[in-house]
Amino acid sequence: MEKQYSAAYWKEQLNLETHVEGGAFKEMYRSETVLPQSVLSNEHKGDRNTSTSIYFLLEYGEFSAFHRIASDELWHFYDGAGLTVYEIEESGTLVIHKLGKDVASGEFPQAVIKAGSWFASRVEHEGGYALCGCTVAPGFDFADFELADRNKLSESYPEHSSLIAELTH
Repeated sequence: MEKQYSAAYWKEQLNLETHVEGGAFKEMYRSETVLPQSVLSNEHKGDRNTSTSIYFLLEYGEFSAFHRIASDELWHFYDGAGLTVYEIEESGTLVIHKLGKDVASGEFPQAVIKAGSWFASRVEHEGGYALCGCTVAPGFDFADFELADRNKLSESYPEHSSLIAELTH
């Protein structure tokens, strides 16, 4: 039988800290190899490590607010209840990723968020939490991070304005 852990257990054991977008995190890996800005997209604001990785934990009642970054982000599910990641592609298409272990009900242990997409997440199982990992390549840097402005994002994607209102600060 699989042992059940709590969000508090993971926060303590992994030394997670509050994240600006919501939830808790800790950087676990930053590659030593650095890519020069000249080989990256114009959205990257400087040289970047080839890859970075964090632990990310979100509890029911919290959300990770809509934001976007200049690189692709691969999400990995580790423990807890499923996590819903909402991705608004640049075209305006809404993609709903269900992270979790229950593949039969539409969850998957990994999801990819495309560079430049707006995305947000939340745990929809009352009382639950989700422990995930996020790998970014080229590596994450806050210079490439943009937290959404509710009004501007709603103007750009009015068809998603109610979801945007729920998942922005």
